[in-house]
Amino acid sequence: MSQPLLEVRDLSLTLSGREIFSIERLALDRGETLAIIGPNGAGKSSLLNTLALLQRPSTGRIFIDGQAAANGNTIKMRRRMAVVFQDAMLLDFSVRQNITVALRIRGVARKEAGDRAERWLKRFGVDHLAQQAARSLSGGEAQRTSLARAFALEPELLMLDEPFGALDYPTRKNLLQDLSAILAEMRMTTLFVTHDFSEIPHLTERVAVLHNGKIIRDGSFQEIFGDSLNLSRQLPWEF
Repeated sequence: MSQPLLEVRDLSLTLSGREIFSIERLALDRGETLAIIGPNGAGKSSLLNTLALLQRPSTGRIFIDGQAAANGNTIKMRRRMAVVFQDAMLLDFSVRQNITVALRIRGVARKEAGDRAERWLKRFGVDHLAQQAARSLSGGEAQRTSLARAFALEPELLMLDEPFGALDYPTRKNLLQDLSAILAEMRMTTLFVTHDFSEIPHLTERVAVLHNGKIIRDGSFQEIFGDSLNLSRQLPWEF
């Protein structure tokens, strides 16, 4: 049996006396995409931030490729990941520089950084905006730039936190289609957090349902939702 790229054991987070989440075990194999779905306030973003080593858990351990994350290696482990948030969180530079600066920080040579930036901006359809100021982008353009930056980092583990949540329907639909094709081609290990079940079939078959800080179901989209025309009836909350 192969070793998971990401695994957590007895992981919990408590803030101001309130338990945000408590996960007995969760594992993600190389090349797999997992969608974590849950209502607002379920602890999804806090869980993702903890898995991305941006938030220290109250208890439990996080393993990357079998190695436990600890204070002495968190920076090194973070550099094996890339995270895309609902807010694109771009620097006040040009579109191209948002990618090349991130790559240079990680030690990528100047020419290689430029080549990667050009390649991934083209893949996400924003290469024509390369010299434009990031602050002038539309929401969809900014998120495409953020995704291009994440893929250019060539992470072992990609984490997406509600990346389509702030986009209008046509923009979200087009970006979902493009991201779906790229993930299928790259087979990049991906953790995808959303409260919108309609996004899941575009990106993955495996779903974990997070409710009140607990994973209450983990399986294929078909196993969890079945053939119901009203998918929300299969979940313990209202959409």
